[in-house]
Amino acid sequence: MRSAAWLVAVLALTACAVQPPPAVQPPSPAPALALTAVPFSAVPGWGEDHLSAAIPPLRGECAKLAGMPADAALGGDGAAARLGGTAGQWRALCAAAAAVPEGDDAAARAMLERELQAYAISDNGKSQGLFTGYYEPQVDGATAPGGRYQTPLLRRPRDLVQADLGAFANDLTGRSIFGRLEDGRLVPYYDRAQIEHGALAAQHLPLLFLADPIDAFFLEVQGSGRVRLPDGRIVRVTYDGQNGHPYVPIGRLLIERGELTREAVTLQTIRAWLVAHPDQAPALMDANPSYVFFTLLRDTPPDQGPPGALGVALTPGRSLAVDRRFLPMGAPVFVATSNPLDGAAWRHLLLAQDRGGAIKGPVRGDIFFGWGTEAEAMAGRMKQQGTAYLLLPRAAPAA
Repeated sequence: MRSAAWLVAVLALTACAVQPPPAVQPPSPAPALALTAVPFSAVPGWGEDHLSAAIPPLRGECAKLAGMPADAALGGDGAAARLGGTAGQWRALCAAAAAVPEGDDAAARAMLERELQAYAISDNGKSQGLFTGYYEPQVDGATAPGGRYQTPLLRRPRDLVQADLGAFANDLTGRSIFGRLEDGRLVPYYDRAQIEHGALAAQHLPLLFLADPIDAFFLEVQGSGRVRLPDGRIVRVTYDGQNGHPYVPIGRLLIERGELTREAVTLQTIRAWLVAHPDQAPALMDANPSYVFFTLLRDTPPDQGPPGALGVALTPGRSLAVDRRFLPMGAPVFVATSNPLDGAAWRHLLLAQDRGGAIKGPVRGDIFFGWGTEAEAMAGRMKQQGTAYLLLPRAAPAA
């Protein structure tokens, strides 16, 4: 018996010895922006887009840039920052845009080609990147708790501190952290689970009360929304800060757990899973530690989008959220991708007017599709590969 046991042990050790070690996956390289100058004729779809539709939102952001100091930093990296990283570098384009006749695609195209140079964007040699979508949802809510209105939508906490890291080190320009003071030290702010379990209750922060916690979660993901009150009135809310924790997409978690396939993940399928699993939904949502705070959006016409990070109203199909570390805010970006509903080419000039926690890297964008059922259908299913072209001033203007 002892010899048999010894033989089994030897064979087991031998089997372990001859098995190859598990493959070690090399770490993904850090995102790295590269720009390659190209003629406009090489930009797919450039000659087909109704470019005059991009002029009104461009003029809107120009009004914002005009109120900034010429050296106000807009972000960007390398050549993007050097050629278009300050507000003053866009003033020649703004002056030219003011003279384009309304609805004149040819005039808009000629002006843009005269004032700007197109650059193909790549990340570590890869020109293809992911393009997603977002929209302004409408949900049911009330100004006070009661009945089905039990999920608070919180305003910005008084103890939430935002630190601009660029004020401490030049190589951190455009980056911020959020936290709270504890014994004279800045510490991480409460995460979603802590907030959901009452960490901020003493501050009395509810702005509104929604009818559905899933609605509240997706309102945070989108960053703005319209809340329909019991009397039929519509109030609008918009982003007013975040707790500083990284955004973790719960769709990815559902894929990792085998609940959904990568191909099947959309806003609509994620919501359906949450509705179908009410016992597991809270824990899944808490697995995303990021938490967004809101404020009321007053005096905004219903046919106008919410403000983006640049502080101007977002325009459906013309506003883009980008990673400010690589692309300057306000810069025109031509995106060539596909429609998620029918697979047709979707190629349009957009403006980098927003940013988001999930938008990381140079060839990565989140397209604002507006509001309503059509916008929800597009945004919820948008996860398309595509290419992007950054348009920068041909020459820096004199100071």
